[in-house]
Amino acid sequence: MRKILNLVLIFSFTLITVAAVAAAASDGHEYAPIKEKKINYKDWTFKRMETGEPVNLRAWTKGKKLVLVVYLAPWCNNWKLEAPVIDRLYAKYKAHGFDVIGVSNYGSERDQQVYFKDKNVPYTVVVESDTREARDQTTHYGYRQLTGDARKWGSPYNIFLVPSKLKQDGDVLTEKAWITNGELIEAEAEEFIRKRLDLKEEKEEKKKDKGDEKTASQS
Repeated sequence: MRKILNLVLIFSFTLITVAAVAAAASDGHEYAPIKEKKINYKDWTFKRMETGEPVNLRAWTKGKKLVLVVYLAPWCNNWKLEAPVIDRLYAKYKAHGFDVIGVSNYGSERDQQVYFKDKNVPYTVVVESDTREARDQTTHYGYRQLTGDARKWGSPYNIFLVPSKLKQDGDVLTEKAWITNGELIEAEAEEFIRKRLDLKEEKEEKKKDKGDEKTASQS
């Protein structure tokens, strides 16, 4: 019975995901599902956007449970549509070991300033490239080709990493990763994050919170 219920839930969520992707076409979104793919994702060191100091990914992931690397072009409309989703997920789960690092591409220093100025982005942002002419030479472009992303610029492009499973030495951090060739579907991303952080279902948490409130009011 439990197996049947799980299959029903999986099927229902798949239908919701497909419906969300289909509906997106009418409002400019480029939603894509989270899929595990072979990528041979390599360690990197890029400069922090605000200060220019080097940030090494392998070192930066230490002590974290789940990391989202989001490749973005600061001028890209689809990135601007996804950015609030990233902000909400980061705010909600950072205390549980989730962290985000943005990798800016194809945007000049002025593009970066125009987008990020006054945005007060709470997570780390580094720069891989700062000209549109660099598109075909970036690691971002190479990874998109490997994972079947046919978009011209590929912004945003999301990669989830589990630090405890990353290789501790060598160029390659992981041979497989969870990839989104487009914007995250918020409900799917949240379920994915909660599962990998080993958090209870939100309904159970809300039920517990209400129970705690009731107990407190009776005491």
